[in-house]
Amino acid sequence: MTIDEQLAYLTKGAEETIRLEELRAKLERSAQTGQPLNVKAGFDPTAPDIHLGHTVLLRKLKHFQDLGHRVIFLIGDFTGLIGDPSGQNVTRKPMTPEEISANAETYKAQVFKILHPEKTVVDFNSRWFSRLSSREWVNLCSKYTVARMLERDDFAKRMKEQRPIALHELLYPLVQGYDSVALRADVELGGTDQKFNLLVGRTLQQEYGQEPQVIMTLPLLEGLDGVQKMSKSLGNYIGINEPPSEIFGKVMSISDELMWRYFLLLTDLSPREVEDLRAAVAAARQHPLEVKKMLAYRLVADFCGTEAAAQARRSFEAQFQEDSVPADLPSVTCSLPKAIRLSRLLVQLRLYPSNTEAQRKIKEGAVAMARGGSSEVHWEKLTDPTMELDPATYGGREIVLRSGRRLMKVSFLP
Repeated sequence: MTIDEQLAYLTKGAEETIRLEELRAKLERSAQTGQPLNVKAGFDPTAPDIHLGHTVLLRKLKHFQDLGHRVIFLIGDFTGLIGDPSGQNVTRKPMTPEEISANAETYKAQVFKILHPEKTVVDFNSRWFSRLSSREWVNLCSKYTVARMLERDDFAKRMKEQRPIALHELLYPLVQGYDSVALRADVELGGTDQKFNLLVGRTLQQEYGQEPQVIMTLPLLEGLDGVQKMSKSLGNYIGINEPPSEIFGKVMSISDELMWRYFLLLTDLSPREVEDLRAAVAAARQHPLEVKKMLAYRLVADFCGTEAAAQARRSFEAQFQEDSVPADLPSVTCSLPKAIRLSRLLVQLRLYPSNTEAQRKIKEGAVAMARGGSSEVHWEKLTDPTMELDPATYGGREIVLRSGRRLMKVSFLP
């Protein structure tokens, strides 16, 4: 690739690059010297599962890998103890070292579904922070002013609303910025909500006599609701470790409009290829359902392999286009010591994030139960949000629930 082609490939889907001319200069120098760039992205292990929102950054890291650069997947086991204040209007509850350690191990196992194992450096920022002396901490804190720190949107908003800001929260951007100093990063990637922290990294590198890193911000991926940032706590996420049929079904449940954003941020299709697909749908040369199945297939294949993706597609088509129940449904076992309201069961099964949302979807007719055998099935809509499943009727039984385009087999213990 020429430098212009590399820039186009690397900035595809990026929200902002600061500064583009610096990235060009770094790429040119790398090409001349044969020295790869150090490209880092940090992930605090605040939850055990990586979801599609995380993979926007992972995929961009892979793009740098494709061009021969050194990628550092940085696990923030030290910053996780502080808690990222980005987007928070209250102080985060600190995690325990045991929680962080357990989550970090699962991260290491999951990232190689996208990144090349042999070409990826996995590092932990406790490696340098555990060795930092008291004098070095004081020196680090002297590199940035309180006034500049309080310019950050999250902090400014909380000050205005007279919400407390704990002193350790002010350290977070400083600590993340120092990661770039410790790793001598040439490029750092982050979500748009991380821009302030990434800029702190540039400032600190200059303070420590290093060339400032280029920062590249990536959009925050909307979740299944198409509105809020994908988040496990909101229940609008797609985990990359979920069963293939679950990933496929969740992707098929997104809106047609959101599909194009997923194509752009979660696949290696070029912007031109995405626009060509979009034009084909607009001109009725392609059906949006078939294009969305193409997207779902691609994503399942990325994380589970092509065979699993093909099976997930067959299962989806059997479910929604042939009115049968696929054999490889996600399955859970539940105890039923007493009657449980349908809406609460749906929340328990993580089909909806809240009881209110589940009740709303039931009233809209989005929830159904299968009646009949696996070859011929009738879907009975469950429209009463007060419906209860009692042990006398459902104990020891197995039912299949449909929520939108997602299916789940539920076995109740006798």
